[in-house]
Amino acid sequence: MKINYQETTSDLATRIDIHNKFGGRNIDEWMLKTLQLTKGINILDVGCGAGKQCFSFFDYLNGEVTITGGDVNDELLQQAMAENQKRGAPITFIPLDFNQKFPFPDSSFDLVSCCFAIYYAENVPFTIGEMHRVLKPGGRLFTTGPMPENKQLFYDIIREATNNKPIPPMPGSSRYKSEFLSVIRDKFSRVDVHIFENPLAFESVEPFVAYTRASLSEDRKLWGSFFQGKDEFEAIMKKIEESAARRLEKEGRLVMTKVVGGFVAVK
Repeated sequence: MKINYQETTSDLATRIDIHNKFGGRNIDEWMLKTLQLTKGINILDVGCGAGKQCFSFFDYLNGEVTITGGDVNDELLQQAMAENQKRGAPITFIPLDFNQKFPFPDSSFDLVSCCFAIYYAENVPFTIGEMHRVLKPGGRLFTTGPMPENKQLFYDIIREATNNKPIPPMPGSSRYKSEFLSVIRDKFSRVDVHIFENPLAFESVEPFVAYTRASLSEDRKLWGSFFQGKDEFEAIMKKIEESAARRLEKEGRLVMTKVVGGFVAVK
């Protein structure tokens, strides 16, 4: 399945910032608690982006870990390398496409992580197979992604603003659980599913609108049935803001709950 999608780094940063400011729970703490990492392991972080997860692992283990981060986005890799140099951390960042054979021998890593990226893979069995191949026996795969119940308020307000226009399938919430979990279960000896819920509470419409603007802009290729070009985009954003304001007046605040699934699989 070819995904016609490319992350827009500024929009992604906006969404992450809103998660941090308005969410009541810390997803990085949840990930670390879920994984219970031990010092001295060898980690591959696939789809590492600007290195956020790599640095989280490195700090948690006080540097007593070997980490390789890989991504197809050169701009994000450059950001990761710059941060790595500033920190003086010995993390290795490389170009890596999870739709291609990984440049590592079999049984190389104790942990392969792929956070909020795996659902863009074109060939699910191939990508999961490569992750399985480079793991040592007993090694673990850790993936995260949105579950089907993720951020329902976001979609409810968009439907209301557009007179119930059908929401296009999002690669994350439409593919992550339905397509990837069964393949992971087929490949690995054991799979545990962990759920993280983080309500984002907005007391005004502005941060919700900023989140929605960033989401629709970042995923603009997926929303082609809703708008074409800047004028149509601004028109739909105006309707969304009006719908959000009506709901805020009625309910007192807007609560959008992020629902994330963490799949931990053992080879």
